Amino acid sequence: MTRLCRLFGVTRPGYYAWRQRPTSAHTKQDRVLLDEMRAIVERSAGTYGSPRIYQALVARGHRVSHRRVERLMRVGGWRARVVRVYRRTAGTHRWFDQHPNRIRERETTAPNQIWVGDLTYVSVAGRWWYLAAVLDQHSRRLLAWRLGLTRDALFTRGVLDAALRRRQPGPGLIFHSDRGSEFLGAPFHARLVKRGAQQSMTRGGAPDENAHIESFFHSLKAELIHGRTFTTISALRQQLRRYVQYYNYQRLHSSLGYRSPVDYERAAA
Repeated sequence: MTRLCRLFGVTRPGYYAWRQRPTSAHTKQDRVLLDEMRAIVERSAGTYGSPRIYQALVARGHRVSHRRVERLMRVGGWRARVVRVYRRTAGTHRWFDQHPNRIRERETTAPNQIWVGDLTYVSVAGRWWYLAAVLDQHSRRLLAWRLGLTRDALFTRGVLDAALRRRQPGPGLIFHSDRGSEFLGAPFHARLVKRGAQQSMTRGGAPDENAHIESFFHSLKAELIHGRTFTTISALRQQLRRYVQYYNYQRLHSSLGYRSPVDYERAAA
């Protein structure tokens, strides 16, 4: 012990006094916070970073600073999962000026005013499957999703029909997407016209004009797809169902005041 104390530059009495010193209130609170944070991280499947963990702790009644949360995350060895998302190859952009961007500088005040849609792809057993999704821009709630092997207007109309059945929006809905051919086809457009909805599309070379659905796909790939291998389509469907339930009912969204989409809709109702 004398050799160790000499090595670290402390005295023997000082070392024993430190050992006998009672645990500070700050240290005890750190331990409580670490237990709470561990539960939050596990519930989010390791996807939450410090801002969402901070908001979850505040919601549980803890008085804590952002810096303390960041420090304790380092102590716990936690880091949010992130991934760079590569955009899919654009489809054949025909009829460029057929549908203008109707949502630029437009703010929603309630659900079912603007829906946004897009598709991406996921590898299953070495084969690409397309994933189409429809999102309510106001609440960020995922309304419908669909998997398929072909990317055409019938495929996207299928996911649109599922969203329409679920929400039953009145006339005046705007559906916004990029200029992929699967959203320009007659079957898709005819369904919108029949429901009294207007079609809106991004301008050429402006992928950021569909940022809400892009953000969802980024979260999906970072939190579910990245680092996992799906050997069957049924396994992917099962995980997608679980994730969508979590995303809509539990996941905290910074743009919604750190509430879930469902909680945000309930508060606005």
